[in-house]
Amino acid sequence: MIVILPLLIGWVLDLLLGDPAWLPHPVVGFGKMISRGEHRLNQGLHRMLKGALLVIGLILLIFFVAWYLRYLLLSLHDAAVVIFDSVIIFYCLAGTTLIREVRAVFHALDRSLEEGRQQVARIVGRDTTELSAQEVRTAALETLAENLSDGVIAPLFWFALLGTPGMLAYKMVNTLDSMIGYKTERYKAFGCWAAHIDDVANYIPARLTALLMILASGKLRLLKFVWKNGRRHASPNSGYPEAALAGILDCRFGGPHYYFGQLFDKPYIGEHERLLTTDDMTKAVRVNRVAEILMILIVSVYEKILLGFCCCSPVLCLLW
Repeated sequence: MIVILPLLIGWVLDLLLGDPAWLPHPVVGFGKMISRGEHRLNQGLHRMLKGALLVIGLILLIFFVAWYLRYLLLSLHDAAVVIFDSVIIFYCLAGTTLIREVRAVFHALDRSLEEGRQQVARIVGRDTTELSAQEVRTAALETLAENLSDGVIAPLFWFALLGTPGMLAYKMVNTLDSMIGYKTERYKAFGCWAAHIDDVANYIPARLTALLMILASGKLRLLKFVWKNGRRHASPNSGYPEAALAGILDCRFGGPHYYFGQLFDKPYIGEHERLLTTDDMTKAVRVNRVAEILMILIVSVYEKILLGFCCCSPVLCLLW
C-alpha cells in the first residue's frame, strides 16, 4: 500500500490543483540547469560530445539525487517516503494543466483569432503568428494528444519501472528534448543525444498512449488506422497518439509548420480534412481523462504485483 497510496494522492492532487503558478516547479529548475549547460558548452568543437555529456550527466544526476533522498527518508519513517513520492508524482503529472490550456485556446479563439494564436503559443513550439483559426484548433488538439503521452502516460510508465527517481529522470529527459532536441543549426549536433534519448524513453509510452485512447473511445477498429498513420510523423513516437486522436475525431493533423523561423514539412495524419469545433475539444478531453484513469489502474495493479515480488525478494526490495 505504501507504493499505491502516493500514486493516488499525487494523481488526485494533480486533478484538483494542476500546476499552480505560485508553486515552484522542479521542471523550472531543470530548465535553468539545461540553459546554463547549453550556453557554456554549445560552442566550439565537439558539440555532439559535449551535448551527450550534458544530457547523460543531468539525467543520472537527477535520478541518483532523488534515489538518495528517498533512501534517507525511508530510513526515517514510511510516512516520509509517502509524502515525498506523493509530491514528486504530483509535480510530474501534467494532465490537468494540459487540459486547462487546451480549453483556454478554444475559448480564446471564440473571442478572437489573435487571442487564440497567443493562447496556443503557450503550449506549442511552432510559429503561431500566421495560423488560421482551423490551424490553431489543430495545433491545440495535436498537443493534447502528444502531451497525454509526455505529460501523463510516460511519467506513470517510468514510475512503474523505476519509482519516483525514474519518474523525475524522465521529466529531465523530456525537458532536455523540449529545449535542445531540435534539428536547427544551433541544436542539430549539440541536442541530438537529447532527441534520441527522448525517442527511446517514449517509444513504449507513445504506443501505449494510443492504445489507451482507442480503448477509452471504444473504437477498437482504429488500431489499423493508428498503425498506418502513426508512422507518418517525423517523430518515431508523436504520430501514434496524434493518429489515435485523428481517428477518434475523424479529422486530419500534421502538415507544414514553422519552428524557430524554419519550415518543417510534416506529413499529414488522417485523410478527412474538416473544420474542428469546441465539441471536438470536449470529446478529446474526455478521451484523455479516461485514458489517464486506465493508466492509473494499470500502474496500481502492476505495483501491487511488484510489491508481492519485493516481499519475497530482499534484493528486489532494495533495488526498487
